[in-house]
Amino acid sequence: MSDSPQDGTEEWPERLYVITSGRSSASNELDLVTLIVARTVATTGMQPEHVAILNLCQAPLSIAEISAHIGLPVSVVTVLISDLLDEQQVLTRPPVPPADLPDLALIEKVIHGLQKL
Repeated sequence: MSDSPQDGTEEWPERLYVITSGRSSASNELDLVTLIVARTVATTGMQPEHVAILNLCQAPLSIAEISAHIGLPVSVVTVLISDLLDEQQVLTRPPVPPADLPDLALIEKVIHGLQKL
């Protein structure tokens, strides 16, 4: 058996441990649909994963999207984003709420009116 992943999609637990400095939970409340926006640009000396997040988040992206783009588990990404939040390098925005749907009775009246035409 080889010491490296065959398809590049698996992560060794040791690498994830190093990326998060051994932390397994974020210091901020974040969920999959929280939007993240960069406030700053990446600087030299930053952790590569932080750089990737800042570069991706020039426009708002959800935590789930960030995780998919950089190929790390959501749990790791939330720890990294929490670091950036603590350093005020990113902002969080609640997801855009779904549009309010019109009243069902109104929709039924419109359908009945269209059927009478």
